[in-house]
This record gives sequence, C-alpha cells and structure tokens, in this order.
Amino acid sequence: MSIVGGPVDTGDLIGLAGRRGPRRSRRRIPPREAVRSTVIALVSTVVVLGALALAITSSPNWPDVQHAFFDGEIFAYSLPKVVEAFGTNVSLFLIAEVLILVVGLLLAVIRGLPGPAFFPLRMIATIYVDFFRAVPGLLIIALLGFGIPALDLPGVPSDTFFWAVIALTLVYSAYVSEVYRAGIESVHWSQEAAARSLGLTRLQALRHVIVPQAVRRVIPPLLNDFIGLQKDTVLVSTLGVVEIFRESSIIKAAKFNFTPYIAVALVFVLITIPLARLTDWLIARDRAAQESSR
Repeated sequence: MSIVGGPVDTGDLIGLAGRRGPRRSRRRIPPREAVRSTVIALVSTVVVLGALALAITSSPNWPDVQHAFFDGEIFAYSLPKVVEAFGTNVSLFLIAEVLILVVGLLLAVIRGLPGPAFFPLRMIATIYVDFFRAVPGLLIIALLGFGIPALDLPGVPSDTFFWAVIALTLVYSAYVSEVYRAGIESVHWSQEAAARSLGLTRLQALRHVIVPQAVRRVIPPLLNDFIGLQKDTVLVSTLGVVEIFRESSIIKAAKFNFTPYIAVALVFVLITIPLARLTDWLIARDRAAQESSR
C-alpha cells in the first residue's frame, strides 16, 4: 500500500479491515453414506410424486380437467406462438434491468449521503422507496399506462411499451436500492477510514472503495430480484402489450381452452429454474471465497 499522496490500491484498502482466524474445515461425508442418502432421497421423491399424481388422476373430474388444461393438440399449436411473443418480455426485461441497476444504485447512494445539507435528497429518496414498495406493481402499471397517455400532454409518449418499461423500472428500483444499501452498509467502516487516511474524499472513497465491494456482495440478491422482474413482465398485459401472457389469453379465448397457460408456465419454468440454480451457485461460491479468506 502506498503512502498518502501516492496512488491508491483498493486491494490494499480491502486488506485493512483485519484478518480472521484459520479456515474452518468441512466435515466430509463417507462415500457409502452419500450414496445411501442419495438413494433414499430419490426413492422418497418418487413415492411422494407418484402418490400426488395418483390422487390427481383418480379424481372424479380429472378427464374434464385434462381436456381443459392438457390438450396436446392445442399445446402444440400454442407453444410456438407464446415462445415468439416471449421476445417482447425479454425486451421489457433487458431494457428495464439496465435502468433499474442505475436508478437503484443512485437511490442507495443518495440515502447514504451524510450531513444535514443532503437531508432533502435523502428524504425524497426515502419517500420514493417507501411509496413504490408499498403500492402494488400492477396498480403502478395501470396508473402510468392508462393515466399518463390520457392526459394527452404534448411531447409525452403514449406508447404502452414505453410506460410498461417506466412502471417496472420505478417499482423494482425501490427494491434494488435496498439491496444496494444493504451491501454498502455491510462494508466495514474501516474501509472508508483507510481510504480517507490516504487522502480520498468521502465521494471518492464511496466510488473507488465502498461501492465496488458492495456491488460484488449483492450480485446474488440482485439476481433474485431480476428473476422476479422477469416473471412480472406479464403484468404489462393489462395495458394491451402483446407479450407471452397476452398471446396465451388470445389463444385461450379462441380455442375455449386453458392449455395455452400451461405452455406459458413451461416457458417460464425453463427460463427461471436455471437462473435460480445460477444464483445458488454464485451464493455458494461467494461463501466458499469468504471461508477461504479466513
């Protein structure tokens, strides 16, 4: 680490937080016990799922439910159409995600600004977060998507896709800002103290030392929020945006059958479960990295 006035190495600053004791060893499971546990888990899973399937298929009205929700011909007809409409959901998700990351971080930084001079900004950011976390997202989408275009203001877009992106951004920025803020507050105070001792200002320490560490720590929670965002893109169907759920509703109305909804559920399962496993893997890797540094 360099002296005051010289170049600053943020890696050295991270090391100033202190060192912990030796790494704790993990209990290793014997191979036979691991195989036995796996077999028991598989057998119990098959038994439970089999019993559940038997209970459902043996119910008196199962044939009617099967025809209404699991029609193979309608499923084959619906799946390509809902997959094509899913492109709109992906566009909504990607555009809103970029905006949410920026707005959420800005809100978190504003709420952490010290001193009475920044009290008005902190108050506005707090009100913003509290309001959009309190009001249901569907209501925000409806108010913006129907209310703003109805005002017919000059220069204000009336496109429903635009207001769908804005509504999702406003709602999820409030949640993401809290994730960022928790990450910032989790950085030990000695990090800022070390940065300030090297001549950095409060904002410089926040930018070069605290925020980079906080962002790395909150990646798994952010992924959980974005999994929720991906699913909530279907809420914009209330504005008339033809996305995956709206398309399935159109097919359902035309075929008088609920099978298109099963196709939609399958698409989200195939997309969401791998993302959830990726999140779990990142959390496990981060935990292992923390344990190896002890």
